[in-house]
Amino acid sequence: MTIDRRRPRALGALGAALALLVAACAPAEEAPSPVATDTSVTTSTTTSTSPRPTPTPTPAPEPTPEEIAAQRVPDDERATIASLMVVGVTDYDDALAKLRQGVGGIFIPSWADSRLLHEPGRDVAALREAVGRPFSVSIDFEGGRVQRHSEVLGDHPSPRELAATMSPQQVEEAAHGLGRTLRAHGITVDYAPVLDIHAAGLEVVGDRAFSADPWVAGDYGAAFARGLNRAGVAPVYKHFPGHGRASGDTHHVAAVTPPWPEVAAHDAAAWAVALKQRPAAVMVGHMIVPGLGEHVPASLNPEVYRVLREGDYPGGQPFHGLTYTDDLSGMRAITDAMSLPEAVARALAAGADQALWSSGAEIGPAVDAVQHALTQGEISPEAVDAAAQRVQLQLVYAGL
Repeated sequence: MTIDRRRPRALGALGAALALLVAACAPAEEAPSPVATDTSVTTSTTTSTSPRPTPTPTPAPEPTPEEIAAQRVPDDERATIASLMVVGVTDYDDALAKLRQGVGGIFIPSWADSRLLHEPGRDVAALREAVGRPFSVSIDFEGGRVQRHSEVLGDHPSPRELAATMSPQQVEEAAHGLGRTLRAHGITVDYAPVLDIHAAGLEVVGDRAFSADPWVAGDYGAAFARGLNRAGVAPVYKHFPGHGRASGDTHHVAAVTPPWPEVAAHDAAAWAVALKQRPAAVMVGHMIVPGLGEHVPASLNPEVYRVLREGDYPGGQPFHGLTYTDDLSGMRAITDAMSLPEAVARALAAGADQALWSSGAEIGPAVDAVQHALTQGEISPEAVDAAAQRVQLQLVYAGL
């Protein structure tokens, strides 16, 4: 099965969720005023007529961000599939090789060579010049114990400390300062803020959470997201629908949340609050959510993406933005159960827009697996095309 590029692409309302921009409508073309011809005789031998004015051409309307994004989607099926992948890189040469395989973005993990962020000729700016097409550059930078390459990007307080010592307005300003630093080093996406609540004593959450109260977490998360947005960095809320009361750490085990009705009534409130105040991308976690679709990690569960898209939880609203998986290669909730290519294909089939994996391995086999899923009807061409447009729209709004 191939993706039909002959049909028009349309994004509908999703642009409003990725950025608060409105395309200006082109003015309607005005009909030229009728031109009168003077036929009166001015002398006995001469007749004069008024010259017809030259019509002023109506300028073509500027394309909307949605139209630009639709035109950027590759015509080649494998290239389109690759654009739905974000992979970890180690240094400039590794990043260049992976981008030349067509991936939609690179992720800078803690083990990457930090010179990629600052060395002239071998930094992100040099990558953009060498690759010659837009791509995202992402990082995990929450503050506190989850802040990568702080020797270059600075040291920032944890979310718990921010909420304990600052108002939401002050947090917005702090996040704006962080965002300016990230963008100055070529980073366009930050996998932050965390909207999980610290309600079960999980060490993996802890001070990464703003609060044990989901409504407070939502308020502070939205403030953090606003600050990043103002600096030109796309924030990503994580880990939907809520890791805070799971049975364990998905880095190490297959963790289970309370039943969905409990999660929906409590944990999900943070997403309802934050997404209403500041639309942003969402990362889906690897927790199993009993009572919500299949007994599989949320990142592979179509029902989780449906709930998110439809806003089918208390206070929720339809979501048209970009969805990411949590790391598919560095977390045993996934790696103990399946291969990386299978995980990528299942995540995209479930409804993820971008599959993320920190190892950056097996790009070709992952594309093969998704292409096979397309052939088998497990993924629709329309879903792949819509995801690719959302990916491109985020790049358009980033000015890339």
